[in-house]
Amino acid sequence: MDAFVLQILNGLDKGGSYALIALGLTLIFGTLGVVNFAHGALFMLGAFCAVTLKKILTISKQVKDESITFFDAFKEVPYLEIWFGETGAAIIDYAVPLSILLAIPVMLLVGLAMERGLIRFFYKRTHAEQILVTFGLAIVLQEIVKAFFGANPVPMPPPDLLTGSADIGAAIGLGDSVIYPWWRLTYLLFAGIIITAVFCFLQFTTFGMVVRAGMQDRETVGLLGINIERRFTIVFGIAAVVSGLAGVMYTPIVPPDYHLGMDFLVLSFVVVVVGGMGSLGGAVAAGFLLGILQSFASMNEVKEILPGIDQIIIFLVAVVILLVRPRGLMGRKGVMES
Repeated sequence: MDAFVLQILNGLDKGGSYALIALGLTLIFGTLGVVNFAHGALFMLGAFCAVTLKKILTISKQVKDESITFFDAFKEVPYLEIWFGETGAAIIDYAVPLSILLAIPVMLLVGLAMERGLIRFFYKRTHAEQILVTFGLAIVLQEIVKAFFGANPVPMPPPDLLTGSADIGAAIGLGDSVIYPWWRLTYLLFAGIIITAVFCFLQFTTFGMVVRAGMQDRETVGLLGINIERRFTIVFGIAAVVSGLAGVMYTPIVPPDYHLGMDFLVLSFVVVVVGGMGSLGGAVAAGFLLGILQSFASMNEVKEILPGIDQIIIFLVAVVILLVRPRGLMGRKGVMES
């Protein structure tokens, strides 16, 4: 039972990241009809927003180490600690969650620039051309990040308050054998908040209702005098923000490097296809479902029976679901069927 609970938590944790990226992908495809292979790069750029803020906050200078008296010794002390003492140290400690404040405007601007500067010229093109141009853009963004930050992963520790582990077992009456990292629980909670916020935005705001109407029938909405193109451009920016925030909060779990986006891209596209092209609910449901299945497939007991199953389980499930339901779990009729 303990192992079962741990695998469920691991699956929800992985599924949260898959669902956030797939949600952004589906928003873009559902509104603009664009297959965006650069979306994984947005996840990576969000992660490096956190890296950038951490580097800025830890700009330091050498000061004399008063604890060493028999010779002159110096140590690096961040300016924030020199100027603000413990408050400065706390700001540095919370660099990752504070990076959200940087990532939101940066990723919004990146998304708007991508859509206005490149993507809009490919609305009428084939999906193959869209894939080629966005994949090329992803490679360009990767190389830019590699040039500035290097090829090696950059460790990003969580705040000290969230570095330990939670006794989940005691909380649910299973004893003290189910221990899970606090930051992974935080990430799961964060993913749930973002997903809920996006759905509430689309469901309960006038802007969201117009966007959903435009996803169903763009021409009719346009005939009503609504500038649906401008709203879709904003949605592209929102999708970029969602992916970027997922990247920010994932940095303490997997140290970011320039290839981080590609690692998630293929899996996220599989999630979108399994959930159903254009279905937001399907993307989220498939993300968590495939995350849980991948988690259970990673158990040693399973891999002893089926070596390597953890590497292919998502693709096997995708094949089975598409054979049974060609449109995916919640796919709409007519989407990518012509």
